[in-house]
Formats: sequence, C-alpha cells, structure tokens
Amino acid sequence: MGHAGYARPGKPDILCASISTLVINTINSLEELAGETLQVSSNEETGFIRCVVESDLQEKSIFLMDTMVYGLQQLARTYGEKYLTIKFEEV
Repeated sequence: MGHAGYARPGKPDILCASISTLVINTINSLEELAGETLQVSSNEETGFIRCVVESDLQEKSIFLMDTMVYGLQQLARTYGEKYLTIKFEEV
C-alpha cells in the first residue's frame, strides 16, 4: 500500500505520488529559485519529509509555499480527508 493508503496493495499510489511531487518541487524551488537555505530530511519508508527554513521567508518563497498548500488542499478535496488531512500549526 502507498504512503497515502489510497491505492490497493501492490498498486501505485497516485495520491502519494501527487503529494510527493508537490512537496519535493516546492522544496527544490525554494532552494534553487528563491535561494533559501533549508535543512531537509526524509524517510522513504514512512514518506515523512521535514523541511526547516533557516531564515525568514522572502515574498517569493511565501508564494511558493502558498501554491503548495493550495495544491494539497485541492488533493484533499478531491480524494477526501480519509487519505489527506492538512493541519496548520503556528511555530
């Protein structure tokens, strides 16, 4: 079963792939296009990705993050909260 639990066992999980694409593309864009310094760690087995930004986000970085959140919200609406729940936490 995929990390999102959407696909049947042994089948590709399109939801997990979609989430991964949005998140990884955003991380890469933050580094390469916005020039942010990030600390990134991941666990392929669990699908966990952690990204810590080392300074205040620039305006273009905030836009990149907003587009990722928008994409994730669209996936949650399409596939349901059973498979994707988005939580916001003030840090």
